[in-house]
Amino acid sequence: MLFRSLVTVANMIIALIKAQTCAKRINEVFDTKPSIVETNSAPIEITADAQTPKIEFQNVSFAYDNNAKYAIKNLNLKIMPGETIGIIGGTGSGKSSIINLIPRFYDASQGAVFVDGVNVNNYSFHQLRSKIGLVPQKAVLFKGTLKENLRWRKQDASLEEMSKAVKISQSEEFVNELDGKYDYKVQAGGKNFSGGQRQRLTIARALVGDPEIVIMDDSASALDFATDAALRKAIKENVKSTVILVSQRAGTVRNADKIVVLENGNVVGIGKHKELLECCPVYKEIYDSQTK
Repeated sequence: MLFRSLVTVANMIIALIKAQTCAKRINEVFDTKPSIVETNSAPIEITADAQTPKIEFQNVSFAYDNNAKYAIKNLNLKIMPGETIGIIGGTGSGKSSIINLIPRFYDASQGAVFVDGVNVNNYSFHQLRSKIGLVPQKAVLFKGTLKENLRWRKQDASLEEMSKAVKISQSEEFVNELDGKYDYKVQAGGKNFSGGQRQRLTIARALVGDPEIVIMDDSASALDFATDAALRKAIKENVKSTVILVSQRAGTVRNADKIVVLENGNVVGIGKHKELLECCPVYKEIYDSQTK
C-alpha cells in the first residue's frame, strides 16, 4: 500500500512539472505582441472611381525582421479594377512577399501600398480583408462539413453562391459525387481529399461572396495542365474581380492582362506575354525551360 501511494505521488510530481512547462510556453504566446498593429478599427468611406487603381505599390521595399536583405526592392505597380495580373519568378524571388503586403500580413519597410486609393494602414483589418479572397500556397481545409469550409469568407452564403464557386474552381464533378455533397464531412486538413481537390476547394472558398480582389498564390501547382487551363478560362469568363495570379508556370500567367517578372526581389519586366518574350531574358528563360 505504501509503494502504491509513492508511485501515485511520483506520477503527480511528473504531471505537475509537465504542466508547469506547458503553462510557461502558453504564457509566452499570450505575452507575444503582434508585429502588425491595427491603427483604425472603424470602417472608412471609399470614394474610388474607375480611374483609381484597385491596388497600387508606390516605391515599396520590404525586408523580413532581422534580415538586412530586401525581399522586395523599389516596387512600383498599378493594378486597375478588373485586371488580371500575373506574377512570375523563381523560388525566393519575392512573389509571396508582394501579395502578403496587400491584406497587411506584413507592413512595407519603405513606401506604401494602396487599395482603392487608400493606404492599407488606414483600413481596419476587417474592412480591408473582407475585400480579398486569398488562396494560399498550402491548401488546407478545416474539420467540419464542406459547406462550413466554403462559407469561411461569407457565413451566410447561399447554396447558389457556393455552387457557382465550386463550378468555377473545377470542383463540381467530384463534389457532386460526395456522400451528402455540401454536408460531406471534411477531415482535419482535408486529408480525405487529394492534393488537387484540396487546391480547387480552397479556390472555391476564396471565390464565395464575390470578393473585389482575388489572390491566388501558386494555387494550381497540384493541377494537371488541362484542369489549370479550364480553371483560368472559367475565372476569366465568370469572375469580374481584380485577379492576381502568382505562379512559377509561364502557362498559368501567359494570358494575363499584365505580367510582372521578378528576380531576387527586383522587377525585371512588366508587360504582356509576347512583349516579355522579346525584351525580358528572365521571362524568356522561364518560358523556354517549360515549353521546349
